[in-house]
This record gives sequence, C-alpha cells and structure tokens, in this order.
Amino acid sequence: MSEVDVDAPHTTTAAEVPVEKVQEPAPTPEAGFLNSLKMMRVTAAFFACTTVAFIVATAVLASEDDKVVYNTSASDEDLTDIGPNPCKDKRPDLPNVDCLKDAEEIFATGEQSGANVTKGYQGSRNTTAIPITRPYREMGMCPVNVHWHIGAEHYSVGEYDETGTGPLDFHEGRQGFQCKYYDETDEKFTKPYEWQNCIGMAIGQTYEVHWPHSAAGMCNSPWQYQTPFYDGVFCKDDVISNTAQQIGVQSQTFVVVNDESYFYPDLFTGMIVDGEKGTDLAIYTGSTTGTQRNNEVCSPFSPITWQVDRKCHMISASSFDKMCEDMLQQADNMKDDLYAHGARELVADIHAANNQQRRLRLRRGN
Repeated sequence: MSEVDVDAPHTTTAAEVPVEKVQEPAPTPEAGFLNSLKMMRVTAAFFACTTVAFIVATAVLASEDDKVVYNTSASDEDLTDIGPNPCKDKRPDLPNVDCLKDAEEIFATGEQSGANVTKGYQGSRNTTAIPITRPYREMGMCPVNVHWHIGAEHYSVGEYDETGTGPLDFHEGRQGFQCKYYDETDEKFTKPYEWQNCIGMAIGQTYEVHWPHSAAGMCNSPWQYQTPFYDGVFCKDDVISNTAQQIGVQSQTFVVVNDESYFYPDLFTGMIVDGEKGTDLAIYTGSTTGTQRNNEVCSPFSPITWQVDRKCHMISASSFDKMCEDMLQQADNMKDDLYAHGARELVADIHAANNQQRRLRLRRGN
C-alpha cells in the first residue's frame, strides 16, 4: 500500500536566493502555457492549409513537361521500415522567459525545478497546481524518454548536497550536487570500465536520471521513446489539458560503480523501486530543467509533476551501459541522450512550489 503524508515546512541550509514578496499575476502561468500551445496548433493548422492550397495550385499550373515532384521526407533518418516518426518536431516552440517581470514584479511563469527535496522542505511559491501522487501509469501516462545530468539537480540534505564528493575528472558542463558514497581508496569507485554504449561517463560520478512521462506519448508503440523528450511529451495533439496531471517526471540519483553486485537489468523504463530504492519520494509541481535555466531565466514548461527519490543509490556501470544499449534499439534516434547533460542550479525558494508532499513505497512500473 502507498502512504502519503505532507511534511511540515522548514528552511534548509542550501545557498538560495532570499525570499521576496512578489505579486501573483491574475492569469495563472499554467493557463498561459496551455494558451500558448493552443495558439501554436492554430498557427500550424493555418500554415498546413495554406501549404496544401499552394501545392494544389502549383500542380494545376504545371505543364505535362514540367511536373512538380514533392519529397515528403526531410531526410533518410526520418523514415524507418515502420514509416515516418509521428512525434518528430512536436516540441512547442516556447522560449525561456525571465522568471520575474521587472516592471510589475510578478511571476512570468510557473514554479520551477529542480528544487530542494529534503524531508519537510516547502518552497515559498504559492501554486494552485496539484501534483500526481499515484503511479503515472494509473493516470494513462507512459515514459517517453530517459536522460541524465552531471550530479544532482535536486538537493537532499545528507544524500546529495554540497558535502558530497566524487572524482575530479568530471565532464564538461555544469555539475550538480554529489552523493556521499565516493571513496578513492575503494576500487569500485575508481577502477576503469570499458563503456560500449554510453558516452563520456565516469566511474564514481553522481548522476541524476530523469524519466519524463506523458499522457500524450505514443504509448505501447515503436515511437514511445523520443529524443528530444519534448517530442515524446507532446506527440499527440489535443490531449494535454492539465499539464500537472498529464505530464510528469521520475527522478533518481545514483553513483556509478564498477561492481557487478550493483547491477540492475532495466534502468531504461523507469525509476527502480526495490529495497530502499524508490520508496521515499518528494512529490511536487515544477518545470523542465537544464543549464539554460537558472533563478533569473526560467522554463515556460510549468507546472508539471515531479516524483523524486530523496535517497542516493549505487548502481553498476554495466546497468547504465545496458540502458544506453536499450536506447539505441528504439525507433527514434536517441544518440543525443547517451551522455550526461549539465545540471541546472538549485531553484531558489521563491520559485519552488509550496505543495511538496512525501510518499512512501511507490510500486514499480509507474
């Protein structure tokens, strides 16, 4: 049985932007996000109709000796033996925005991620969004991508925080928080591993893995998994009406070790729920992440649900490499997610939602 309890708010020692009093806008950020999606669909439909009319007119005017030939595929990579990718380029063209509108000093977008997920923490951003506390599969959602970041984008005191350590030869890109397992005298944290599928990985390094889920994904089809993940999240038109209840991300943080006793066969399809893994979750609404966002420039893709494992775990390098092998077997080309992405800086209290909940014992397959 799953158990949910809401922890009392408290402030942690993480270095964050001081809380300021900010006036809330009349229209909700979620409404703005959904309205932007609707306007994009109307615009796309208009151009589609215009294009069809142009093609018909051109074909009529063409002579028998000068027939027009149309190539509907953008490139050979867009077509497979199962046909074209129906999710290609479905990402809404929504640019990042200033977190606050300077003139009015109001929020320009919804709550953000990754946040502090320490037990008892609450952000100061008031929100009406309700996060999903049930397994995503019960909401008609499926995983549409897997990718990971260098270090943890979230912050959990005593698990992955500013006191964590790791190897010095970490990747290019901004590094997030690290776990506390690393021991340079223990060879499982230092012994080289011969990677076959993943790119640029390091033994002993901390990685935060994300599994985006969506009700608009091509679930149970060859096109379920997509890179970039936005294509999978927004693959089916006219499905998303409540982003917080139809788009969600699972997040789990690992230290990669060269030790087969930490092997897990399926890191591809979702968060591991086994033993202590995936059994103590922070659940809240936030946004998409990445290094192009910070506490001044925010993501417009908000609010969405996050279910974050508060604990750090060790996992074998071979588990990651198996995940990358699974990624390479997908119909869509996922090569741009075979390496670790940079980590966004910790979201300040002012941009973190005040609806964080705690959930214990989440079943696998969500």
